[in-house]
Amino acid sequence: MISLLFLPIVAFVVPAVIAQSPVYGQCGGIGWTGSTTCSASSTCTFQNPYYSQCLPSSTGPTTSSASTITKTTTSTITTTTSAPPPPAGPVTYWFPFGDSYTTTGFVPNNTLPSVGNPLGNPPFPGDTGGGGENYVGFDTVTYNASTILTYNYAYGGATINSTLVAPYLPTVLSLINQVSEFLEGAGTKPATSPWTSKNSLFSVWIGINDLGNSYSSGGDLGAFNDVLLQQYFEQVELIVRDSFGAGARNFLFINVPPMDRSPLMIANGPASTALLATDIADYNTKLATTVSSFKANNTGVTTWLWDAHTVFTTILNDPTAYGFVDPVSYGNTGDFWANNYHPGPAAHQIFAQDIASLLTGTPWF
Repeated sequence: MISLLFLPIVAFVVPAVIAQSPVYGQCGGIGWTGSTTCSASSTCTFQNPYYSQCLPSSTGPTTSSASTITKTTTSTITTTTSAPPPPAGPVTYWFPFGDSYTTTGFVPNNTLPSVGNPLGNPPFPGDTGGGGENYVGFDTVTYNASTILTYNYAYGGATINSTLVAPYLPTVLSLINQVSEFLEGAGTKPATSPWTSKNSLFSVWIGINDLGNSYSSGGDLGAFNDVLLQQYFEQVELIVRDSFGAGARNFLFINVPPMDRSPLMIANGPASTALLATDIADYNTKLATTVSSFKANNTGVTTWLWDAHTVFTTILNDPTAYGFVDPVSYGNTGDFWANNYHPGPAAHQIFAQDIASLLTGTPWF
């Protein structure tokens, strides 16, 4: 289920009057260009140089101070042994897994997410594949309906299983490694991470590097996709049924975008991109089927499938309607691509809006 009806207008045309930020939404911070005024009964509260948040208040709406927006300090958030501030309202948890399209550089044994520091480490917006804020950051602090604490296990360059498809470096954490980190950390439900089945969302965006690194290797690509997806959902099942009884019940899955249209892949020529496009189509069809089977086989599980492939295709087919120069340029203002393989922050804002629309009415959005 995809809705792009509102996107051509919202993401890039700055309106004359910016709407107020909702309760628990962002209202200031370094690099923030949205509203600095909060809706009624909430106050824009400075949390750190990168993030001010609209928190419930009996004093009514306020606007973030100029110092919050323009402050250029280079200080970073450091690990502390003191307890985090108590939440001022509902708190939910998000556990993303994936590759450079999702990563924010989170290290599980460093500073953990807390109220006012929703990504934990590194400081917001984190270390992302395309530079600047990605969809995880936007959905954590901008399009959220609650305070979301995001434990982002995604790792740049990741594949599902590094023994099946080697990543660009041997130190890259595969989906298998990421799930192990979760099960050994937040999955144990320590006092620092008191998530529940009802207030936790798990998301997986993986497969981009698996297909991009293997499609030209020959053999039966369809059969190989079957193997990849088997490995993929073995890890998802571990999250549901791990020995710690984590109780994960809400899952967002994201399919593989048309990487055949990325500048990096286009340089390989039309025959190569056609082969990759066919491989992606097969993988995405099988992913949708596997998600349906996963839901049917796990009582109480709720699933969503965000169709990244359709969203990318819609934008790249008519880039100027979404504020982009063209479908292939990269690295400059107005480009969809931050580099030859990763979308930039402006594109990620669209992704975040559409994901939030898909999950509207949930505790997170």
